[in-house]
Amino acid sequence: MSDPIHVSDDDFEEKVLGASQPVVVDFWAEWCGPCKMMAPVFEKLAGEYENKVLFAKVDVDANNRYAMQYGIRGIPTLVVFNDGTEVDRVVGYVPEATIKQHLDAVSNPK
Repeated sequence: MSDPIHVSDDDFEEKVLGASQPVVVDFWAEWCGPCKMMAPVFEKLAGEYENKVLFAKVDVDANNRYAMQYGIRGIPTLVVFNDGTEVDRVVGYVPEATIKQHLDAVSNPK
């Protein structure tokens, strides 16, 4: 099973924007209740989408450069990147099925 990677401002460009596969980034913070509810869902999906989608986590308290650049105003926010470009986003806690719909759109293009 693949665990989400932790990304900082220093390696965001390399690990997320330069990735050879779609990446979903969870912008979160330790104090955020909905973020804590999202964490097990995010980790489960990381295993299910292994080798299709890379899962990354950015702690916005410690690393806010890209959170500011991408206009993250509420957390958790999941941003999906493909070829270094934002292609989708989900704000707030949502059910697993909703996240899967967003991921399937980029991991299984028609």
